[in-house]
Amino acid sequence: MSTQPDAARFAHIRDWVFDLDNTLYPHHSNLFAQVDVNMTAYVQALLSLPHDEARKLQKDLYRDYGTTLAGLMARYKIDPDDFLTKAHDIDYSGLVPDPDLGAAIKALPGRKFIFTNGDRGHAERTATQLGILEHFEDIFDIVAAELTPKPDRKPYDAFVALHKIVGSNAAMFEDIARNLTVPKALGMTTVLIVPNNFEPTFSEVWERDPDHSDAVDFVTDDLGAFLRSLAPTFS
Repeated sequence: MSTQPDAARFAHIRDWVFDLDNTLYPHHSNLFAQVDVNMTAYVQALLSLPHDEARKLQKDLYRDYGTTLAGLMARYKIDPDDFLTKAHDIDYSGLVPDPDLGAAIKALPGRKFIFTNGDRGHAERTATQLGILEHFEDIFDIVAAELTPKPDRKPYDAFVALHKIVGSNAAMFEDIARNLTVPKALGMTTVLIVPNNFEPTFSEVWERDPDHSDAVDFVTDDLGAFLRSLAPTFS
């Protein structure tokens, strides 16, 4: 794992795959924190639990099933559309547009994708607020993944097959290390996005994934700067 970009390692990349939350926008924006609050509220209302018990259960489901949604579907047979609508009912106005990131993504050669455990609507609203939506060829969301979340192998295989991606010609950017395990096995170059100054913020212990460091080729706390450092390779 390296904190220094090595442009030569990306010279052959033609498919660029980006997670959404806490990847295409910085952790300190706390946009996903709103989703997190909504998920706790959903669990609380569904099961008539006190807030603290609902939050603990939500985090247990996330840890055990990959997403809160997957856990709720497995244990309580909830309507996924209802959950996704309520979880992503958030205010995007506080997310600061990032034209520099947009320019850096646009400058990358080849195709760019968003691959998220959220839904398409949330991804589109987020990318629109950031001013970067137009640079992506497609969004592969949790619905396209048939509600099976990363890090399960199934959605990666579906994504790769759909877009005819050759792993050795692709790079993936993620804020959760375990979600890079399958991309690494597929031959992708992997980049872990961490909070500013490499300090954890609201992430839970299991979201830091120290046991999955072997899946990470590079780590950065500034996606835009990392991508801009690759530009000379493509000029």
